[in-house]
Amino acid sequence: MDTEIDKAARIEELRADASDCTRCDLANGRTNVVFGVGNPNSPLVIIGEGPGENEDKTGEPFVGRAGMLLDEVLRECKMLRKHVFITNVVRCRPTKLEAGRLQNRPPTADESNACITNWLEPTIATIQPLVILCLGAPAASAVIHKSFKMTQERGQFFESKYARYAIAGLHPAYILRQQGEAYDAARATLVQDVESARIKVIEARKEPPTTLF
Repeated sequence: MDTEIDKAARIEELRADASDCTRCDLANGRTNVVFGVGNPNSPLVIIGEGPGENEDKTGEPFVGRAGMLLDEVLRECKMLRKHVFITNVVRCRPTKLEAGRLQNRPPTADESNACITNWLEPTIATIQPLVILCLGAPAASAVIHKSFKMTQERGQFFESKYARYAIAGLHPAYILRQQGEAYDAARATLVQDVESARIKVIEARKEPPTTLF
């Protein structure tokens, strides 16, 4: 088992290596590589789809309104951003030109695969989390299984090659697009799923260790 110092050092090595990554075309339009933030020794890793405009500017995942919502939910579940490790499937912002402005778009399969192979998998292998919380169907499809259906499988725990347990919840950006009762209901499910992940970490710590990599 890696020591805490070893894990932190390895994450910083990966971060430095990723800073000049050119393994896919997303490198051509990025401002910053958004590698990840938080505790490299955390038993809980949170994974989203990819950076947006604010994340591209700051180099930190889940900032802006979506990040504020995630931070609120973490606090409600007795956690802070610094207690977990937060990252994305891809580390550069996927964009398209629409009406004269750069807009977010989903990453292509090639873009996702390049980032998963070179950065996400080594990051998870270093941290060795007990639980992964995927935010949004794209992250769940990358971590849990390719045909993941959020409407049917949200809030359930799955075995994953990346962690002993993986669960998926709604992405904060999706929740923010809802209004009224729909917003309240969607936000409540995220609180429920984050709390479920926290409790599962406590339970998993009592189980015999397993080798995932």
